[in-house]
Amino acid sequence: MIPFRIGHGYDVHRLVEERKLILGGVEIPFEKGLMGHSDADVLLHAVSDALLGALALGDIGKHFPDTDPAYAGADSLKLLECVVEKVHACGYVVGNLDATILCQRPKLAPYIVQMRENIARACGVSAEQVSVKATTEEKLGFTGDGSGISAHCVCLLLKNEE
Repeated sequence: MIPFRIGHGYDVHRLVEERKLILGGVEIPFEKGLMGHSDADVLLHAVSDALLGALALGDIGKHFPDTDPAYAGADSLKLLECVVEKVHACGYVVGNLDATILCQRPKLAPYIVQMRENIARACGVSAEQVSVKATTEEKLGFTGDGSGISAHCVCLLLKNEE
């Protein structure tokens, strides 16, 4: 077995009215939310895709398709927990995660600690192993003009020595 694996995840969702904004499992007060079949948590989707990608298991769309009514409105923290079970079943544990949210508004700094704690708990690791950052794009592109939010995540998986 390979001693470590590295993965990258990316996701994007459009901002729309009459939806809650949920990022990293945190409901954030804002006039718009992310459109999607599940809760559309773009950060957790990028984290899940990074973990799945590290093991060449596809992406969350393969495991939790938006054509399946069972996942309508799904809590992405629960989906992440299912992904982590797959990681463990393959003989790996999360070493660390580094994620970046690209978002012009709202300001996310007050929510970053809770996002890190939520992700760490779902992954069975300490918050020190999870980095979440947020940046604007200086009003450039679809994230800069407020049309959507995207997120990237890289992860390191380690062979489980137990």
